[in-house]
Amino acid sequence: MGRKSLPPTTLLFPTPVVLVTCVDQKGRPNIITLAWAGVVNSEPPMIGISVRLERYSYGCIKEMGEFVVNLPTEKMVRGVDACGIVSGKGTDKFELTGWKAIPAEKVKTPLIDESPVQMECKVKQIIPLGSHDLFLGEIVALHVKEEIEKEKGRIDILKALPVAFCTGAREYWSLGKPLGHYGFTKGKP
Repeated sequence: MGRKSLPPTTLLFPTPVVLVTCVDQKGRPNIITLAWAGVVNSEPPMIGISVRLERYSYGCIKEMGEFVVNLPTEKMVRGVDACGIVSGKGTDKFELTGWKAIPAEKVKTPLIDESPVQMECKVKQIIPLGSHDLFLGEIVALHVKEEIEKEKGRIDILKALPVAFCTGAREYWSLGKPLGHYGFTKGKP
């Protein structure tokens, strides 16, 4: 079988699916589904999210200088999709999904209670990229539901049931089985 050349596009897969919560200047919360998200720094801990300039959430995040990254579970996938295709400008996405907004510790933006992991972030830098701007957010608070924890703060992926997005197929996927752990090739436990 041969190899086919295609025009350059974003075909990195899978990517994590995140639900980013934000608020407008009146404190009205919103949720946006993003697959352009990832860890960008360890010390201080930082996450990067890329948001299209025309999205309602873009203005909220830029004006308020904060956001929360909520990791969804497989059970939340219908709401994940809905939050990615419906604008928050005229729709209350918490009401739409039936999810519960709970107060954060360090930011005004609420957490999604159904999410097993939430990272409260303060915007440190905005980098214009073209169709999207990259928001670099310092994680100022981290919340993890006890039922998904293993020893020493490690996460049990089979209990967290995170969702991935495959750009080329435009599909949401669950994760399969573990293939190894960090350092296993050197015999590290």
